[in-house]
Amino acid sequence: MPIPHELRARLDAFARVQLSLTPTPCHALKSISEKYGAQVFCKRDDLTGLALGGNKCRKLEFLVAEALAKGCDTMVACGGIQSNFCRLAAAAASVAGMEIHLVLGGDRPQGAAGNLLLDQLLGASIHYVESTEWDTWEAEARALAERLESEGKRVFMMPVGGSVPIGILGYVDAFLEILEDQERLGVEFDLMVHASGSGGTQAGLVVGKELTGWPGEILGISVAMEKEALEEHIFSLASATAGLLGGKVVRDSVRVDDRFIGEAYAVPTPQGMRALEELATKEGVILDRVYTGKAMAGLLHLLDQGLLSGKRVLFIHTGGQPEIFS
Repeated sequence: MPIPHELRARLDAFARVQLSLTPTPCHALKSISEKYGAQVFCKRDDLTGLALGGNKCRKLEFLVAEALAKGCDTMVACGGIQSNFCRLAAAAASVAGMEIHLVLGGDRPQGAAGNLLLDQLLGASIHYVESTEWDTWEAEARALAERLESEGKRVFMMPVGGSVPIGILGYVDAFLEILEDQERLGVEFDLMVHASGSGGTQAGLVVGKELTGWPGEILGISVAMEKEALEEHIFSLASATAGLLGGKVVRDSVRVDDRFIGEAYAVPTPQGMRALEELATKEGVILDRVYTGKAMAGLLHLLDQGLLSGKRVLFIHTGGQPEIFS
């Protein structure tokens, strides 16, 4: 389908700071396609470049620009101990010349590895909170932001995953890039599948679908929230983001599968580990255990059940590989 230049112009009206190496590659997964009888492709947003890459780079381009426009000198982000968003927020803030504070939730580790090691390397000030609740992380981050402001800092505070409408614009932009991938590859995708955590990536894709009239479907494989709660959250985010661009979305465009979360967020699953092994040995593509492994487990289940036979499927690799070294 043709690239909608009007939507591109609306996106370009928003300030952004170039952080990503885009467009990211999009290529066929030939062995997976042959095994399961579908045309399966992979959008490599693990290769966005900044601090080992990942989907959050796209959001941070708009968030950092907003912070700078507001005259902020300090950023506060929150997430789990192995948060990919916090790693990339640390890198983005450092590149932009801002101080960065991270509120990291969960059991405090004995030593630094994976994303946490990179957080330290990137110069972040780290504040631990012994909780697995996202609401608690955000409350602690807000309290920290208030303390920093009382000390004279000008603080830009971001929620888990940076999933707010301005940040979500990054994945509306990514959707337009995927339309360009379709044109280059000579294929029209029937389905996009990806890991859905804080909902921002999926919200941006849904906005892109609705504002361009793309006829395919978008399926988020939840890694944390139950289906109903996550779908409502994504719809709310997508509606607000579409409003920034002069459009709207419909509830039916938000689809989530929550069968692959496992015991809890950030806890690996047997199906996810099998997905990691299959992509590594058949395609040389490395996933992570928290997000993309569970998402690929969901996709492989659909393929194995024959539900996608003959379909053209895009898997969006959102990154996160540093977690496997934790």
